Amino acid sequence: MKKIIQKGCFLSVFLLVFFSCKKNNYLQKVEGVRIEINDTIPDNPEIEAFIKPYRAHVNKMLDSALAYAPKSYSKGDGDLNTAIGNLMADIVLEQANPVFKSRTGKTVDMVLLNYGGIRAPISKGAVSARTAYQVMPFENSIIVAEMKGTQIRELIQYLQKAKRAHPISGLQLTLDSNYDVVSALINDKEIDDNISYFVATNDYLYNGGSKMYFFKESVNSHVLNYKIRNAMIDYFKKVDTIKPMIDNRFIQINK
Repeated sequence: MKKIIQKGCFLSVFLLVFFSCKKNNYLQKVEGVRIEINDTIPDNPEIEAFIKPYRAHVNKMLDSALAYAPKSYSKGDGDLNTAIGNLMADIVLEQANPVFKSRTGKTVDMVLLNYGGIRAPISKGAVSARTAYQVMPFENSIIVAEMKGTQIRELIQYLQKAKRAHPISGLQLTLDSNYDVVSALINDKEIDDNISYFVATNDYLYNGGSKMYFFKESVNSHVLNYKIRNAMIDYFKKVDTIKPMIDNRFIQINK
C-alpha cells in the first residue's frame, strides 16, 4: 500500500513539473487516469496476515446464533401487516420503553416504522447479529415523538393513503373496503384529540423520510441514542425462538 501511494504522488509531481517548465510558464493541460481497484490487484500478504485474525473475530461475532427462527419471514408475506414488520415494530416498542421510561417517567404508546426500511427477510434457522445487519443495514436510531391526538389522525391518514404494510405496534387500525377508518385504537382505547401520545420511530422518518411529514408537527421529541439494529440484537439475545405473526393490528374488512 505504501508503494502504491508513493507512485501516485510521484506521478502528480511529475505532471506539475512538466507543465511548469513550458515557455509560457503556466498550466496548459491537466490529465487524469482512473485506476480501478478490483480483484485483479494482487493481495498484499503482509496486510492480509494482519487483517485475518480480526476478520475471523468479527465474522464469529456476527454469525454466532442468538435465537432461532422456525420459518422464514418476508415483508411480502402480507397486505397491510406482515410478520417481519410486526416483529420489528414490537422489538422497538419493547426495547425502547425501558430506556424512555427511565429518562422521562413516561411510556411509549405506539411505534411506526416504514415498509422500505426492511431490507432482507429473516431465514429459517439460526438468527444472529448478521441477521439484524441484513434486515436493518442503516444507522437509524430511535426517536420518540410527542404528538397530540389530532396529529395521530394525520399519521392514520398517511397509512390509509399508503395502503402498505408499514410496521406498527400499539396502534390497532381497521379500514373498510374504501380504506376509510372503521376503528383506530391506541392501547385499546379510542384516540383522544386533546392528549399527547408518545410515538417511537426512527430519525430518518422523524425528519420527513418516506414523506412522513406529520412528525415535524410533534410537540416534542426524545432522542434515545439507540439504534434499531442494536435493539434487534438485544432482543434476539434474550429470546430463544422468535415467533412473529400476521395479526389484526392493521387490517381491511368487507373487501
